[in-house]
Amino acid sequence: MPETRRGFFKTLGGGILVLLVEESVDAQETGARQRGSGGAMPQEISAWLHIGAEGRVTVYTGKTEVGQDIRTSLAQAVAEELHTPLGTIHLVMGDTDLTPYDMGTFGSRSTPFMAPQLRKAAAAAREILIGLAAERWGAERSTLAAAEGRIRRSGSDQTLAYAELAKGQKLTQTIPAETALTPAAQWKVSGVSIPKVNGRDFVTGRHKYVSDMKLPGMLHGKVVRAPAWNATLAEVDLKPAQALPGVTALHEGDFVGVAAATPEEAAEAARLVRAQWNTSPQPSSRGIFTYLKSKATEGRSEGGTRRGSMEAGMAAAAQKLKQTYMLQYIAHAPLEPRAALAEWKDGKLTVWTGTQRPFGVRSELSSALGVPEDRVRVIVPDTGSGYGGKHSGDAAVEAARLAKAAGRPVKLVWTREEEFLWAYFRPAGVIEVSSGISADGRLTAWEFHNYNSGGAGIQTLYDVPNQLIQYHPVQSPLRQGSYRALAAPANFFARETHMDELALAARLDPLEFRLRNLTDPRLRAVFEAAAARFGWNNRKKPAPHHGYGLAGGFEKGSYVANCVEVSVSPQSGAVAIRKVVVAFECGAVVNPDHLKNQVQGMIMMGIGGALFEAVEFENGRMLNPRFSRYRVPRFSDVPPIDVVLLDRKDLPSAGGGETPICALAPALGSAIFDATGIRLRSLPLAPRGVRAGA
Repeated sequence: MPETRRGFFKTLGGGILVLLVEESVDAQETGARQRGSGGAMPQEISAWLHIGAEGRVTVYTGKTEVGQDIRTSLAQAVAEELHTPLGTIHLVMGDTDLTPYDMGTFGSRSTPFMAPQLRKAAAAAREILIGLAAERWGAERSTLAAAEGRIRRSGSDQTLAYAELAKGQKLTQTIPAETALTPAAQWKVSGVSIPKVNGRDFVTGRHKYVSDMKLPGMLHGKVVRAPAWNATLAEVDLKPAQALPGVTALHEGDFVGVAAATPEEAAEAARLVRAQWNTSPQPSSRGIFTYLKSKATEGRSEGGTRRGSMEAGMAAAAQKLKQTYMLQYIAHAPLEPRAALAEWKDGKLTVWTGTQRPFGVRSELSSALGVPEDRVRVIVPDTGSGYGGKHSGDAAVEAARLAKAAGRPVKLVWTREEEFLWAYFRPAGVIEVSSGISADGRLTAWEFHNYNSGGAGIQTLYDVPNQLIQYHPVQSPLRQGSYRALAAPANFFARETHMDELALAARLDPLEFRLRNLTDPRLRAVFEAAAARFGWNNRKKPAPHHGYGLAGGFEKGSYVANCVEVSVSPQSGAVAIRKVVVAFECGAVVNPDHLKNQVQGMIMMGIGGALFEAVEFENGRMLNPRFSRYRVPRFSDVPPIDVVLLDRKDLPSAGGGETPICALAPALGSAIFDATGIRLRSLPLAPRGVRAGA
């Protein structure tokens, strides 16, 4: 395996190398930034695309594939601009030795930021190839065109394959910022429902996840965990574990781990380690909302708004409303738990791991192991989901420490219980909303305070002249971090539930009330599209205890509206979702089928956080760290999901992997109220069914 980019190019043979400087990318919201995210792009330009002598087009990106199928859509982007068959495109992703620096795969930024960069690289390469063909033939550029991986000369049968032109050439070029790209209305490869490019590897099992990988002489690692969060190690005795043949035991600070020939032997060695820990009293899930409110810091307007006068807005209101909304911590519960395979060779560390931030993990490894970053390589195979939960390099650092101590490669795979206990959670939060409306049902005042859960999606597009919107950070008692769409699901829930309560106070239909207070054309469009497909204006309850709800909003440059139907059992209070209609608009659609799959997947995932997912904890210990006790959505929970895509070819493509999850919870809460008359203001809505007085 080549150790450097130069070595990698040698394996490709001669070819054209096109270079492009990546645009700066902001980090995620405050609180989600992890150590290692501040690495700078090299000052010199970096390689994004290589056309090999054999005609293969190798594309480099620091983005990672975590189930969103960005590998396919980025390949479509390159094929579109390079005018070459999709089958010639090969993406190298998330390899810190081979790809340009990238902050990470988060925030729905791959489509709006990475795709244009790669399109520019491909378009520039195409123009270089046309120029080379013009020189070869002594022809005018205007008589040449690129198509199907070849340059063709009009008025003749002459063609040259890209491979023929690239052979033996070494071209480097900075791509002009004004490089022209193909308008979405003229797309031929993008905008089409192309199957997953490497889908067969996953169906047949050919794809190897980190937990499948093996290296010669590899050992298996196991970490000795504390009995509670925030515990510190008082004393440890490794001798019983070290007495086992072939076992390496390591103690560094609060880290205690072992490595052995098999997972079973490693588990036995870890069990034999005698460790004493210091623990301290900590909050519980039962009192978390009081805790968060009491520990809040000074409000700040990051991602928020100050506009007009709240006093004037409230004075003009015919009706006023003040409510509090809450949400519990929830776990990411990815299909693939954290795993890492670490190898030290000739003073260099290589780690294979599933992460959304390979360069951030490289920095973590460098800091933890005391190794220069240029002596650390992180490689990310296509990963079994992340949902914002794999930004850190916990397993990577653990495996690297054990591999260094053992002098052999070490693979470490977290158990499901470890994934629940030691990964970070989506933040809990308290959100207070105060508002006023005029006699004709128009918003006059809107005050919105979010405590702890975050500032993403906190702004409103509803027309209200007087606004005060603030996010208040809190020192969380639990380890917390990014979750799919960050804080937007929480802020959507509070905002849209409050809008429903205002509609009731104004005696207006929930849709009519929203449209009366909304001029933004894109948000109006998704509300109207969802309502039309659902039949909102003609809805009739098929039976008692059925209800209908809707909600919507915008985030990450995209717009969503949901209409839902539920039934609530009068005996058990169980909520059954009967139907969901989702209207979604994210600019020009790159791959319709894959986007629909993403939207449907987010609705399925959102059911858990909306209805029953919650981390139960007491004094530093999670009480439900397994799927038998932590309720995630099941197939029986999933209703028919009708997705309406609004394809805006006149607008740039935005990301589609986050926003659709945001509106489900408030739409379900609205529908439950319609069915039962019970207003639920805390997530999850009905972990044990809906009860009167809840």
